[in-house]
Amino acid sequence: MSDQTEDKPLVSKTGIVVDLVLSIAFFAFMFWVLMPHVPSYDPNAVYIVAGMTSFCMTGVFWIAANMFRVTLVDYQRRQAEK
Repeated sequence: MSDQTEDKPLVSKTGIVVDLVLSIAFFAFMFWVLMPHVPSYDPNAVYIVAGMTSFCMTGVFWIAANMFRVTLVDYQRRQAEK
């Protein structure tokens, strides 16, 4: 592996913004999916539990999206070197 600076950074501002938008959409989708599965008739409890669960799942999604993007950029760099 060379120590030269690469043209394309592993993490870019555009990538972070795209991941943020995807994560917000994922949160909204998971919130909508999880609401009927909360075993409560109190609307506040349903919102709190569905929101907290969606937040945790969105954190995992954020990490996975960033890991995928970094791996893809690194793979593209290695293919360009060949």
